[in-house]
Amino acid sequence: MDAVRVALLRDVLAGTEWLRATRQFAGSLRASVEPRGGGLRGGGSRGGGLLLVGSEEYEPWHLAAHLDDEAAWSGLPELSPTLVRHRVPDGAPPPHLAVGLGRLEHARRGETLLVVAPDAPGAGLLERVHGARRSGATVFALDGGHAELHALAHDALAAPSDAGLDLDTLQHLVSAAAGENGLPAPRGRHRFRDRLARLADRLTDPPPAPW
Repeated sequence: MDAVRVALLRDVLAGTEWLRATRQFAGSLRASVEPRGGGLRGGGSRGGGLLLVGSEEYEPWHLAAHLDDEAAWSGLPELSPTLVRHRVPDGAPPPHLAVGLGRLEHARRGETLLVVAPDAPGAGLLERVHGARRSGATVFALDGGHAELHALAHDALAAPSDAGLDLDTLQHLVSAAAGENGLPAPRGRHRFRDRLARLADRLTDPPPAPW
């Protein structure tokens, strides 16, 4: 996807609720992980970590990589997620590739859990998400419109099969918006072009090596 196609996508979505919805969702996600006390380093309490988990059949590798990039670009390391995996292969290198579902049982107040599920999340995952919420974690959901998952989430955004926008595209828009919310006010048109070019590159690149 080149920069022209990305710009066209944004133009098309500007006539819908998708841009507003993705930016609102991304803003809530960012606020959940931001350090408290005005977002200043060295002052106020810190936001908790961001846990990212998919369904049993889907691991959100690309979203993890894109959020990691946005964390660096926006100067908010808390936006870089820990990818929680349903199956951890033997010999997977710690820490970011060797975190199993048991991590959700230790989620605590101040942490944020983002669930990405294009298919049914499954009873086991729903039970762990419920437990994480009861322990005080803030739950977000990006999915295909699963009622049980939405009931557990503090904030949810769905891309139903008939929405005209797939979940992969939705993830790109959310991750980009999460980083944009942290940028200084634009100084001229070049900043928008730079961000648009970076987004276009990320839409076509494979996950970075650490993932």
